Formats: sequence, C-alpha cells, structure tokens
Amino acid sequence: MRQRPLFLDNIYRGDAKIGRFLSVLIFFGIAIGLKHGVQNNYLADILKIDSFERGIVEFFREMPGLLLIFILALMYKFADSRVFKIGIALMAAGLAGIFVTSCMEMFMIKFIVVIFMVIFSTGEHIIMPVRSTIAMELAKREKTGASLGISASIGQLGNIIGFLLVTGIFFYLRKNGHGRFDLTGYRIVFGLATALMIAAAMVAAALKETTLKAPRQRFYFAKKFKKYYIMEIFYGSRKQIFLTFAPYVLILHYGADPSIISILMAICAGCCMFCSPLIGKLIDKVGYKAVMVADTLILIVVCLLYGFSHRLFPVQIAFIVVCANFVLDQIISVASMANNVYVQRISSNREEVTATLSTGISVNHIFSVFIALLGGWIWKTAGIEALFTMSAILGLISSIYAAMIKKSEEIIRD
Repeated sequence: MRQRPLFLDNIYRGDAKIGRFLSVLIFFGIAIGLKHGVQNNYLADILKIDSFERGIVEFFREMPGLLLIFILALMYKFADSRVFKIGIALMAAGLAGIFVTSCMEMFMIKFIVVIFMVIFSTGEHIIMPVRSTIAMELAKREKTGASLGISASIGQLGNIIGFLLVTGIFFYLRKNGHGRFDLTGYRIVFGLATALMIAAAMVAAALKETTLKAPRQRFYFAKKFKKYYIMEIFYGSRKQIFLTFAPYVLILHYGADPSIISILMAICAGCCMFCSPLIGKLIDKVGYKAVMVADTLILIVVCLLYGFSHRLFPVQIAFIVVCANFVLDQIISVASMANNVYVQRISSNREEVTATLSTGISVNHIFSVFIALLGGWIWKTAGIEALFTMSAILGLISSIYAAMIKKSEEIIRD
C-alpha cells in the first residue's frame, strides 16, 4: 500500500483523504493565475476603464462577498465538500462567459463582462470559508496552521504557472507583431483558464462528501467572535484598496503591460508559496496574535511607500520600490490565515468554524465594497497618496484590535 510522504503524514490525520482536494487546488490555482495575470490590463487597456470606473466595477465584483451569508444560507444543509464543488462550478461558468464574450467581440459591452466577473466572484467567495475549513479539518489539531500553509502554497504554485504562461504568451505575441491592445493574447489566456477551471470542477465533483456532514446554522453571530469580526472589517477594507488599485498604479502610472504584471504576480506567488508553510509554522510556534500584529504593522510601511514613492524617488527607482512593495504586500497577506486559526481555537466545534468564517467574509465586505467606490473617488480627487494613507490607517487600527486578543479566550479540546 502506497504511503504518503512523511511531511504530509506529520501534518494530516491518518484517515484524511487529501489527494483530490490538493489536485483541485493546483488546477484552480493555474486558472486563477491566468485570469488575474491579465484582468487589470484587460479592464484598463481593452475596456478602457479608468481608476474611478475601476472602483465601480469592484463594487459589483465584491458584492457576492457582502451577500455571502445569504448565499450560503441557501446551502445551509450542504456538506462543505458540496459547497466547494458548487463554488468551483460557478467560477468555471464565469470564466467561460468572459472567454465567449471576448471571442464574439461583445467585450465592449462592459456590463456583460462585469456580469460574468460577478458570477466568477460568487464562486470564488463561496469556496473561501469551506476551503480553509476543509484544510483545517484534514489536519491534526496542533498542525492546522501548517495545513493552511500547505494548501495556500499549492495554490500559489498554480498561480505561478498561470502567471508565467501569461508572460510567455504575451512575450511571444509581442515578438510576432501583436501590440499591447491586441485581443489575441487575452482570448488565449481566457480560453486556457476556462479549460483548467472546468478540469478543476470535474475533479472536485469526484470528491467524497464526507467532510463536515452535519448541517450548519443558516446565520451565525456570536459575541465571542467580536474581535474577529472587527479585524475582518479593517482587514477587508485595507486589502480591498490594494487588490483594486495597486495593479492600476502600475498600469496607469508606470505603463506596465500584461507581461510585466504577470511576471510580478509570479514573483509574488513564488514568495508566497515558500512563505505560506513558514508562516503557518510560525503561527503554530509563536501564536496567531503575534503574527496578526506584526502583519499589520509591516503593512503600514508598505502602504505609505506605495502611495508616496513617486514623490520620494526618481521614476525608475519609484517603480522598483512600488514593485517591491507590491510583492511584500502579497507576502504579508498570507498571514491572514492567523485569523482562521484564531477562530478555530475559540470555536466550540468545527461547524462553528465554518459558520464564523462565512460570516466574517460577509462582515469584511460590508465596508470593502464601499471602500472600492470611495477609493476610486479619492484617487480621482485627492490622488493615490491619500488613498494609500487611508489604507495605512486601517492597518494600524487592525493591529490595535489584534493586540487586544487574550489567550484565555481559547477553548481547550482534545
């Protein structure tokens, strides 16, 4: 009988079936890398969406996150594995729609593209809490951080492959006379991403529905998770600023094309792939509180440099500094898994973990969807300096709340 690698055996329970779950993550990761590698350039260069309109697009794209508790309420009797399958299927449908519209030259009807982006986003948000819950459920109790790190690392490996494919495709096309605003590369990338996401959906469909069979509560709010909810609000808000506008700074201010953006994202994914297991182990060793506080303190510096580099340095140096901060932000974002471990440690049972993580995603989106709109307006009226200063302030408040966590909140279980 074939044995699992020793390092996996040390992390996961002996009865855990992890092969198909991890396989889905790699297909999923490649497809995500392909899509994200071109998404912002597609919006800016092809659809001609400016910084203010980008905030509007993000408002609708993030709406499924705000409504997540209501979406999951419709599936409250489903096992996490079934919810996971539904999410992957929706992502495949969204990608297929974007690909078809680009091939039929319906892309200029921005509303249609945004609809398919929302469908994709709905699936993406649905799997967020259950992916973490499944990863933690498969692990030994004292290795939940390491399990989250392994899962994130595999996803990042897929992202790297996707980003490098984008870089190679656009580099080849440019060498053969295709310009920055040519649709060919985007169609190839969206087609590959669609095929891979369909493959992920097919593998996910074969997963046994044995994880967390017990029905979950439809809506779940508990006083003991108050600090978690507050931290999610500030984390979601400040992260939304980077997610929405950081690539646009590179594209609109520094003229970065898909090759540059995707190779930069590949570097981010590579760093995150190696850092995710290390941060997971660090959470297990020093505790989630220390990681939460350090994460947000580093973020303050990142935000300020991102917003003010063009005023502090010559343009070429500023571009390098902004790129470095872009990568650093992606690395420290991995530390958000500490929030999940915090929830797991103060939860009474595993169903409460899933319910709380789902609620947390909706809670952080209450503010983040409006931050996207507000951020576009702030950029247009006050500049990127004010935008990223606001992000730094949100990070500071998040750090203060993380410092208020007490060890005594944990529930001791076997």
